[in-house]
Amino acid sequence: MAAPPRKKNASSTETKTRASRSRNVASKSLPQEKTNTARWTFLTNHSHVLILLSRNPSIVLREVAIEVGITERAVQRIIGDLEEAGVIRKEKVGRQNHYLINADQPLRHPIESHKMISDLLELLSKNEVGNS
Repeated sequence: MAAPPRKKNASSTETKTRASRSRNVASKSLPQEKTNTARWTFLTNHSHVLILLSRNPSIVLREVAIEVGITERAVQRIIGDLEEAGVIRKEKVGRQNHYLINADQPLRHPIESHKMISDLLELLSKNEVGNS
């Protein structure tokens, strides 16, 4: 005979519901501009990290994490992914890391693979929309 279905732990479900409500209340109480959070973005965290490295090759991972809005560990993982793919190379300069970008590589997704990393970085380095 099959075992009867397990009952959900009421306190666990209640805790999750309370946590969800408190997040919703917090996000509703502050305007979007002040919280500076978005449910989604057009670019991935990998591209955000790459953009920051291109702007400041000697940036420390803690600063990258703060700017992107992810943990330092997540930044380390992304740096590892980018190094493994040959997109960046890490160079030690004293006690700091300096990141060199191989901008001549194509973007990874088939839809955008006709463009190079340099194209993405150039597009996103412009100060204002519509200005070259």
